[in-house]
Amino acid sequence: MVRQLTTNAYKVLKQLEAQGGRLGMEAVVAQTGIDQSQAMAVATAFAQDGWIEITEEIRLELSLDEEGLAFVKSGASLLERRAAEALRQKAQPMTPVELAEATGSDAQAIGKIMRSLTAKGYAERAGKSLVWSSAADLDIRQPDEILLDRLTRSPESCLLLDASESNDEAVQEIIKGLRSRGYLRSKERKFREIRLTQIGKDVLSDGIEERVEINQLTEAMLLSGAWRKASFRSYDVTLATAPVRPGKMHPLRRVLEETRRAFLNLGFAEIRGPYVESAFWDFDALFQPQDHPAREMQDTFYCARPNQFELPDEALVETIRRTHEDGGQTGSTGWRYKWSAQKARQVVLRTHTTAVTVAACHKNPQPPQKIFCVGRVFRRETIDWKHLPEFHQVDGVIIDKDASFASLLGTLTAFYKQMGFDEVKFRPDFFPYTEPSVGVFVRLPGAKDWFELGGAGVFRPEVVQPAGVDVPVLAWGLGLERLAMVRYQLEDIRQLYLSQLDWLKESALSR
Repeated sequence: MVRQLTTNAYKVLKQLEAQGGRLGMEAVVAQTGIDQSQAMAVATAFAQDGWIEITEEIRLELSLDEEGLAFVKSGASLLERRAAEALRQKAQPMTPVELAEATGSDAQAIGKIMRSLTAKGYAERAGKSLVWSSAADLDIRQPDEILLDRLTRSPESCLLLDASESNDEAVQEIIKGLRSRGYLRSKERKFREIRLTQIGKDVLSDGIEERVEINQLTEAMLLSGAWRKASFRSYDVTLATAPVRPGKMHPLRRVLEETRRAFLNLGFAEIRGPYVESAFWDFDALFQPQDHPAREMQDTFYCARPNQFELPDEALVETIRRTHEDGGQTGSTGWRYKWSAQKARQVVLRTHTTAVTVAACHKNPQPPQKIFCVGRVFRRETIDWKHLPEFHQVDGVIIDKDASFASLLGTLTAFYKQMGFDEVKFRPDFFPYTEPSVGVFVRLPGAKDWFELGGAGVFRPEVVQPAGVDVPVLAWGLGLERLAMVRYQLEDIRQLYLSQLDWLKESALSR
């Protein structure tokens, strides 16, 4: 019985027959002109019917790295071969320094060269020196040299090993050695091959015909009535398609904008402030003592030009001074030290956006108010997987006579729910300018670990009373890079600032 097949299916089966019943998928695509996803869909359908078998194998693709390209360009031999030639010519032991001079290598690389010389049988140990081995033969090419020769002679200096070589442990060791020296790069590639089964051979023996299908209904077909006899192509909506890469906002920028939107939805007003701030607003107005470790040079960026700011009006400065020294009118005992106006004038890159919100409280102390600030902050942090010297925070305050610690926790819970975190919890914590204070933690749905994203609390009287506020003030400061890390499940905060185009392309537009 002659079978009718769609155009793509007919082409694949006929090409497979022409090639003796066995063909790689890349060759199928090249020889039929069919898109890879469509060719794979045809092959999968044939495999389900038992007409063909699909096999997969992993093969290694090698290409020259920077050192390898320089090696090819220079036309020189490997360093150990040059060192071996120097040993043979001298016929006496050579020290590491002498070998380095003979090969033009540095002291750091000579150790590897000496180990390679003995491993390849070119030399023998003579104390700390090496001497030419009488059993060595420089006319014999070493396996790593042979592999490099193959790679340099291959098109575009790219070599694809077959499956047997790719899985050979000896070859893998050679590749590992050359890769560690910067000569080549390697990556795994998956190859699929299709083979006719007996059922498929029987189908071809019975005969196949191409069934031309139409994928577009035209005006002429409608007028002539030809559409009644036409065979229309069916569409499988589950098939893989070419990925679409639309323009989109950077993931971190998206988190910043969503943060703004969340607080605006909660009825807050946004404020902004300068990056460069006086120590008065960054520290002193927040009742942080002038000998606090956070104010040391190793923790804070201080500016040299200018290095002094003008302080606000004398009455406020005097109030802050008294609050620090003896508590002033707050009922506190203060920090019991001599407050310095000179230190308060120091110019810093703001260490938190709380400097903006506390200044806003002084500017307008009248309740009720709900304000927030999103912006960059700067600290002298050692860069690692979770710390950066420059990052983003969102600070906010609620000034209201009915504000309570419970409403603080409720506000933060509502914010994080808008950001996609249903699980939020709080733990007691300490901050110099809030009491009581809590750390804020979130957890992704189904995740095991909790992540701390910031701190919150009720401003102490020593912070708000000098501003003329006589009602409770709720405050918080939350890190946004860490929030982005949790949302996008990143293990390193630096990934947010690297130009990793693959990750940026794959990041979802919505979650």
